Amino acid sequence: MLENPHVTSTARQPTAVIRFTIPRDEIQAVMGPAIGEVMATVKAQGLGPAGPVFSRHFRMDPEVFEFEVGVPVPRAVEPAGRVVASELPATRVARAVYRGPYEGLGQAWGEFIAWIEAQGLEHGPSLWESYVAGSESGSDPTAWRTEFNRPLVD
Repeated sequence: MLENPHVTSTARQPTAVIRFTIPRDEIQAVMGPAIGEVMATVKAQGLGPAGPVFSRHFRMDPEVFEFEVGVPVPRAVEPAGRVVASELPATRVARAVYRGPYEGLGQAWGEFIAWIEAQGLEHGPSLWESYVAGSESGSDPTAWRTEFNRPLVD
């Protein structure tokens, strides 16, 4: 279920991430280990995290995805292993919250894109989703919340 689609502005947010360019079908295999590695690095550096885990997608071809997995931090992380500093941009975004299991993300994104277009807005090629409450917060996937952010073209 998609909740509260709206337009808002974001502030620049430093992040600690691992970047990937991989076949689409490998995403689930790399997410868990990457999240664990990022969390261990930011904790070792005393940086938090300062918000929920996210994935930011730059290229989403049918076969290959270019994206980063990470967490917001209060200041730049020192590179360690695969973990590097990045940031979420200061920009105008369309935002909504999806409630439900991760298997429904694709359909929910389709509904969200339709909402953006129905508002006469134009979105850019990138997006990010923040995993506000997932499997770590309980076993009932109907309570899981994923925040969608799609930067808009002015």
